[in-house]
Formats: sequence, structure tokens, C-alpha cells
Amino acid sequence: MLYQIASFLLDVLGGLITGACLLRLYMQVQRISFSNPVGGLVFALTDWLVMPLRKVIPPVGRWDASSLVAAALTQLVQYALALLLLGAAAAWAWLPWMALFGMARVSVSGLMGLMIVYAVLSWVQTRSALADVIGRLCEPPLRPIRKVLPLVQGIDLSPLVLLVLLQVVLIVLGHLQAGVLR
Repeated sequence: MLYQIASFLLDVLGGLITGACLLRLYMQVQRISFSNPVGGLVFALTDWLVMPLRKVIPPVGRWDASSLVAAALTQLVQYALALLLLGAAAAWAWLPWMALFGMARVSVSGLMGLMIVYAVLSWVQTRSALADVIGRLCEPPLRPIRKVLPLVQGIDLSPLVLLVLLQVVLIVLGHLQAGVLR
């Protein structure tokens, strides 16, 4: 029971920091201003980790490599602490793979969360800085689906389709991770 509680808390904390680092990277790639509530939260959660890394890791084009490295380091620490708690000495060789799959899982879960918020905000038709940022973050993955899927009675089903596809991706990631760790 104690391991489950500790593992859950590690997942929450590690997922939050990793997700914020990946969101920071994604917002920079999409050229979304950080002068909004989402940007302020991202900076508050990640500056302590990203800024020192930025001194030694230069950006690669539009990609903020320090944010990506910060996300990877967070996942490595999360899984290393989990292995220490579990006492699984033989699993240390798989630590980089676990961190990579963890980052992928956080990315997909984060995008699913953004899609849910996007869908809810589209129902209430609010015009706010938060709705604009969420819309700009969700538009790129929705664009290819909208090219294929027409509106149904004026209703955009592309967020629902993307949520289903992302859930499938999570299932595939789980099976790949299990296959690699066997």
C-alpha cells in the first residue's frame, strides 16, 4: 500500500513537471506568447529546472532543447525513485526506456487534457486569453482530422475523433512498454 501511494505521488509530481516542460516546448514551437495565465503557470512550474539547463544546452532551431532535456530528466528521476522504492536492482538498465515511454505517455495524456478543455470551452463560447491559448495549442493536431471529417449538422466532431485516436496511442504505448521491459 505504501509503495502504491508513493508511486502515485511520484506520477503526479513527475507528470506535472514533465507536462509543463513539454508544454513550454510546444508553446515555443507554436510561437504562443507566454504573457497569459497558461504561460505564467508553465514558467512558474519549469523555470527552476529549465533556466539552469539553458545555460549549457543551446536551442536547436525553434526547439528549446533545455525544456526537452528537463522533461527527460524529470522522468528519469521519477522512475529512478520508483525503482529505489521497489528495490528492483535488475531494472536499472531499462531506466532510459521507462523515461522515454513516460514522456510519450505524458505528452499524449496532456494533449487529451487540452482537447477536453478545448471541447468544453467551445460549448460555452467564451472569449478569453485562456480559450485563445488552448485553441492555438489544439488547432495543429485537429487540422488533419478536419480535412477528412466534415461537420455533422454544424457540429465539429474532430476533438472526439482525436481523443479516441489518442486513447488508442496510449494503449499501443502501454503494450510497447510492456514488450520492451519483458
